[in-house]
Amino acid sequence: MKNSIKALYLFVVMTNLSCGQKANNDVNTPSETTFTAELIIDGLQIPWGMVFLPDGSILISEKSGELILFKDGQKSTITNGPAVYNRGQGGLLDIELHPDYENTGWIYFSFASEEGEDKGGNTAIMRAKLNGNSLTNKEILYKASPNTTKGQHFGSRLEFDDQGYLYFSIGERGERDINPQDITRDCGKIYRIYDDGRIPEDNPFFNESNAKKAIYTYGNRNPQGMVKHPETGAIWIHEHGPQGGDEINIVKKGANYGWPVITYGINYSGTPITDITEMEGMEQPIHYWVPSIAPSGMTFVTSDKYPAWKGNLLVGSLSFQYLERLELNGNEVTYREKLMEDIGRVRNVRQGPDGFIYVAVEGKGIYKLVPIQ
Repeated sequence: MKNSIKALYLFVVMTNLSCGQKANNDVNTPSETTFTAELIIDGLQIPWGMVFLPDGSILISEKSGELILFKDGQKSTITNGPAVYNRGQGGLLDIELHPDYENTGWIYFSFASEEGEDKGGNTAIMRAKLNGNSLTNKEILYKASPNTTKGQHFGSRLEFDDQGYLYFSIGERGERDINPQDITRDCGKIYRIYDDGRIPEDNPFFNESNAKKAIYTYGNRNPQGMVKHPETGAIWIHEHGPQGGDEINIVKKGANYGWPVITYGINYSGTPITDITEMEGMEQPIHYWVPSIAPSGMTFVTSDKYPAWKGNLLVGSLSFQYLERLELNGNEVTYREKLMEDIGRVRNVRQGPDGFIYVAVEGKGIYKLVPIQ
């Protein structure tokens, strides 16, 4: 039985590799070191989100629910954070600043919440302000329903676009045959709202009866990377596939990304989900990984500190425990490279306002990548 499962998986891998450039699965190890990874914040367990405040401090979310401020070389705990449902992949997740943070003071959080009538939890979006070492002015902007005691696929990343809309992801919560293709249900979607939680009337399903009005895309599985393209302003996401079939997608209004009707992955048991990888009316990824790398966190390199990487995409790998660098030609991945190989489960990567790349690694902390001159 094990041999037949292995043979089936190898068949899927070879089939995907023959499908063209989207499945560029040759990942390279750099021939020489171009940077040193300096551990600047240690003692972290699952540092899910991080943002850089104007005073140079870093705000970090631990999945357990702890919110940490790193300032002047010291860590302190921020009190009065959101009430977190810490189960499985759920907990205190992403953090993002308002685009005009210096004037508004708003900080945005995604987290698993028990709020609601049903047992368990689901993803919520909150904004708050930081006053000293405490959160104030807390407002829930969105709460997915229904709650479930399942522990998987909460999403959830946050990103603002150039027009000031807030996008966020919610995974399909382990209900692949129910949630992602149904716009009357939360989960398995990308959402778009105003910065105060109002829902834009030009959202694609705003006028559809019984639809969840905040939905912007559907047919998503579990997006844990989201970033704004520095030149086009488009929102890019990556999402976990099953065994094989992790994807990079560009968010388009009203688009259906196909899960689970089409996929390049298979079940964890080795059995097929479907033999369909393309269907009219469903988006194709610009890139997919076979085997899955379990991507988490994503950033574009725009800094002059890494001239050879400028315009590249960096993605963390949980499964293979490295940082991946992807070179692009437009929307096509042309080259892949392993960085920080065997460093640990890379949960997040961001470019700081100082131009340096910061990498959050589970069980270790946050590294700063310092180029070697």
